[in-house]
Amino acid sequence: MPQRIVAGNWKMHGSRAFSAGYLKSLEGGALAGLGCDVLLFPPAILLPLLSTPASDLGIELGVQTVHPEPQGAFTGELAAEMAADAGAVWTLLGHSERRQLFGESDEDVALRALAARRAGLKPMLCVGESLAERQRGDADAVVTGQLDAVLELLGDDLASGGIAYEPVWAIGSGETASPEMAQAMHSMIRGVLRRRSERLAEMPILYGGSVKPENAAALFSENDIDGALVGGASLDPAAFLAIIMAMETHGNP
Repeated sequence: MPQRIVAGNWKMHGSRAFSAGYLKSLEGGALAGLGCDVLLFPPAILLPLLSTPASDLGIELGVQTVHPEPQGAFTGELAAEMAADAGAVWTLLGHSERRQLFGESDEDVALRALAARRAGLKPMLCVGESLAERQRGDADAVVTGQLDAVLELLGDDLASGGIAYEPVWAIGSGETASPEMAQAMHSMIRGVLRRRSERLAEMPILYGGSVKPENAAALFSENDIDGALVGGASLDPAAFLAIIMAMETHGNP
């Protein structure tokens, strides 16, 4: 049975004061005994501050990307080994903003995935199509290509992490794929993984793209949606907690 996960991607938001207040608002036992795992992907500079209090709450931390190389003359970059040393357990890979704004190709993402496993980090591989690709009928082919690029390098080792399907047209737009549309893509992804191995087929597949407390329950009720990668709503601890509770109530066991 796939692991259930609710993850928050803070993107380039947050500060020391914000981080302390955020975790303080999650204290009081609300996260105790959950049937799902809770992850946060803050800016990497905040990892040392968050590491101990997040662990005390049962929250695992990750970084938003890593560089393929373990060290070197790559000003401004972050090695996977550095992220692990700072307290990261996970890393996002191939987020649509990395692909679009920083030109990361499928091959670049695959090399970053290989670096993540080299450092012992769990990869959260982001895949998804643009609106134009969906309108052309290419959504399945695009997502399959993004998966295959990483699977060719990692194989079954990708199963140590998760997949986040994020239709590019729904990220930060307020638009959300309908539960039926999201389920159809998640089922397709599960099929791609199952053709490789049963171990891969048991990976958690999260939905990302304007997830909010108002739509979380309907998404989590679908068979192949194992959680959410939450963007903007994860910056509000009350909203993030409401999404976690929706997974507890409506997620598949």
